[in-house]
Amino acid sequence: MNPQHSLLVQLEEAVTQKDIRYRAETLRRVTDLFLARAGTFSDDQLALFDDVLGRLIEEIDVSARAAFGARLALVAAPPPRVMRGLALDDAIEVAGPVLMQSAALDEPTLVAGASHKSQQHLLAISRRATLSEAVTDVLVTRGNREVAVSTAGNNGARFSEFGYATLVQRAGRDGDLALAIWVRPEIPRQHLLALFGQASEAVRQKLEAAGGGRGGALQDIIAQASMRIQAGMREGSAAFVAARTRVLALRQSGRLDEAALMGFASEGRFDEATLALSFMVDLPIDMIERAIVNRKTEQILIFAKAIGAGWECAKALLLLQAGVKGSSTPELDQCCVTFARLQQDTAKKALQFYRLRERAAAAER
Repeated sequence: MNPQHSLLVQLEEAVTQKDIRYRAETLRRVTDLFLARAGTFSDDQLALFDDVLGRLIEEIDVSARAAFGARLALVAAPPPRVMRGLALDDAIEVAGPVLMQSAALDEPTLVAGASHKSQQHLLAISRRATLSEAVTDVLVTRGNREVAVSTAGNNGARFSEFGYATLVQRAGRDGDLALAIWVRPEIPRQHLLALFGQASEAVRQKLEAAGGGRGGALQDIIAQASMRIQAGMREGSAAFVAARTRVLALRQSGRLDEAALMGFASEGRFDEATLALSFMVDLPIDMIERAIVNRKTEQILIFAKAIGAGWECAKALLLLQAGVKGSSTPELDQCCVTFARLQQDTAKKALQFYRLRERAAAAER
């Protein structure tokens, strides 16, 4: 009988033992041997370890499970079912090191932990070296403030559009979270615009509270600062510069029409859609971007109706405006009714008012 087979026989015998101390000691010795030869076991041998070790740890105490998990957390090829069990253990002492350190955990295990376990479990997950979009979606939705800040500050985390939108929404009243989001180099510009809009509003309210009767002047200062920063982010964006080149080419060739606008919006191409709409309604890009990121539904419907676009184009703009969070069916149905009732002449008059207001504001700056 070879040593490996002898060891597996001992494992099977240990499982039948009622003495918890014996089981814990056996587990310790087996772990020593497993770590010494990790990566050399065949699939069948690893599966047998997985089965026997899984049964062996069922009745040992938390401290023994925690010690076992901490040792396996750094192993590249541990028994998969055992690792999932450790990662989803209710005791954070057991699950924490595994959730933070084990590169062997798959995405479904991490999503399950983030979806159902404690905030401490979520915090441990947020501190992993890398995080997929599916995992961060759950963390930023279900996690408390500490989890959200930790996730946003993790340089190895990737975020979906939904994840970014959720973080930005949560950051409206949280300076630490806003800062963690702000410094991420890869965050799409539209989310930075939304983040700055919310943060500047919070600053405005604080200044008004401290400024007595000077609130109106302070609002103007904040608004002007907001527009300067918005313009700086836009002009410093390579993606925006490329988008402007594409949209200008369409405009110069006479192909900047409803179909092009709807295509940009339907594909979620924020820069192209806002630029196209800006040219088509003859309004500054700043206003169009603010209308989109601040979800000014009435303005979006007016813009679409004024240029003679149909409901499908208007809906695409609303969905771009809503982001991946989307709009509910009742909301879209109500918008459809409003759009149908809105007369194009009325929309054109409103659009002219917007133009006059923007020109007056520009003259004062």
